[in-house]
Amino acid sequence: MRIIYFIAAALIVMSCNNGSDKKSVYVNNTIIAHCGAWQQNGHPKNSIAAIRDAVKFGYAGSEFDIRMTADDTLIVYQDLRYKKLNIENTSYAGLKVHPLDNGEPLPTLRDYIRAGMENNKSTKLVLDIRPPKVKAHAIIMAEKIVELVKELGAKDMVIYTSFGYKLLRKINEIDPSAHTQYMDGSVAPERLKKDGIDGMAYHHSVFKKKPEWIQSAKQNNIAINAWTINKVKDMDFFIENNFDFITTDEPTLVREKLMKFKEKKK
Repeated sequence: MRIIYFIAAALIVMSCNNGSDKKSVYVNNTIIAHCGAWQQNGHPKNSIAAIRDAVKFGYAGSEFDIRMTADDTLIVYQDLRYKKLNIENTSYAGLKVHPLDNGEPLPTLRDYIRAGMENNKSTKLVLDIRPPKVKAHAIIMAEKIVELVKELGAKDMVIYTSFGYKLLRKINEIDPSAHTQYMDGSVAPERLKKDGIDGMAYHHSVFKKKPEWIQSAKQNNIAINAWTINKVKDMDFFIENNFDFITTDEPTLVREKLMKFKEKKK
């Protein structure tokens, strides 16, 4: 009996290691906290407090936005303007004099990744790279971000997302094993696979307009991630369609819906 058990276990491991799809490696549960788990305890979006809560609550991932300042400092912030200052035209020194609403300094990407790695056993760091206005700076961003992720030893914890297709392809050129998800919603799963991008993080409306992409993505081992899912009816749709990731500002509610769905399926 023990011999049979070990043979079966070995076959399972071999089947998991065969093939080149990267998707199965990084899917552990469904919920991606959009801008961190900010809403539950009233944290600012993209604050270090928000990512620490996402880790504490055990979500599949914590998404956060990356921009580059005028002096090439990588920071975490969603909008182009911070405290009425254009981030791309302002040095980090000029920005950090203005703290976040909870008193935290405006986080650099280095500090943010370090905070996200603390006591983190399962939550992925979802780096949403905002394409800069100056297109040539996109390559600089890609190189600097991948280098920093490698330096901090965070490679296995990271998923890269972006509206910049060339930016993601540059990341895959630097690190072919990197997990990348395109966000624009304009590219079919077959094309993504051909170009080495292993995920599609599209607005929920795209999947409803083109439901055939859901099955195609699954057949092509492309991870499917819908954003930003805050309405109950949308949660039901994406849970029932077995999406790999649901990006949401309401992670607690999605978790409740997932638990009810799993109970119903038993």
